[in-house]
Amino acid sequence: MNCKIGCDTTYNRLILERRNVVKSAQFYLDIINQLQDGIYFVDKERRIQFWNCAAERITGYKSEEIVGKCCQCSGLNHIDGKGKPLCAVGCPLFQTLSDGKQRQDFVLVRHKEGYRIPIRVNVFPVRQGDEITGAVEVFTKDSPTVFEEDLIENLSNIAMHDELTKLPNRRYLESFLSYRMEEYNRFGRKFAVLFADIDDFSSINNVHGHDTGDSVLKNIATSLNCSTRRNDLVGRWGGEEFVGVYSIADYSEMNIIADRFRILVEKTEAMHGTTKVHATVSVGITAAREGDTVHTLLERADQLMYASKHAGKNSVTSD
Repeated sequence: MNCKIGCDTTYNRLILERRNVVKSAQFYLDIINQLQDGIYFVDKERRIQFWNCAAERITGYKSEEIVGKCCQCSGLNHIDGKGKPLCAVGCPLFQTLSDGKQRQDFVLVRHKEGYRIPIRVNVFPVRQGDEITGAVEVFTKDSPTVFEEDLIENLSNIAMHDELTKLPNRRYLESFLSYRMEEYNRFGRKFAVLFADIDDFSSINNVHGHDTGDSVLKNIATSLNCSTRRNDLVGRWGGEEFVGVYSIADYSEMNIIADRFRILVEKTEAMHGTTKVHATVSVGITAAREGDTVHTLLERADQLMYASKHAGKNSVTSD
């Protein structure tokens, strides 16, 4: 009888301990799935065994689409900044599995929809005793400073640039703005969005011809591109519209940035025979606010630009 009681007590204690272990594991899993950074675990064969919620959000791949697959067969297709594939050669995970050293690196991962995402990875080994049994990679979207012209041209070529002006196109601008908005929401890094429209551009085309109109656009684009700071971006939104994205330390900088933009366009010229053709722009500029989206930010900048049009053109309106 006492033996039976003792066995029952031991059994109940083991059941309770197992339940506590399960609860503890679920507790930590819940924490991991609340993180903003993507996390995944691979075994010694680089087969993915775990894929958290942030990894799903960043890459577009659901856990059920990834778990159980080898890295090189997952579709993530990591490449470095020069476009070299890393899954076959130079994979940080593979190197860490081999030598047990922690690594940090910059790579570009393929989103499920096909475009490239710049990420920073932190890879470290998982051990049982002295044996390496796998590796964990923690990754986060990189700062938009990686949007350098040479890198984007290598990876995306014409798809991300306007054919006429060679400036970043609308797709590129929207992608860049998404990163800046996320950076603002996470870290509070202020930035401004400028919306500009060339005044009376149809008259330039009608009087001087479309070739001259194209020359005006190209020369303005060249002036803007040469005068844009490394971490800022100016692109062609469409037609005769341009959008600029600028880092700011203080809101008072907005009018200075916008007026410099306006003057730069005004001082740019194109030739029609022996005639110098000039253009002006109406500019609106605003800064990201709490609760903004890319859409609301662009819409506000656009409305401010129209206020400049109504004020007499060749002017700046900010909020």
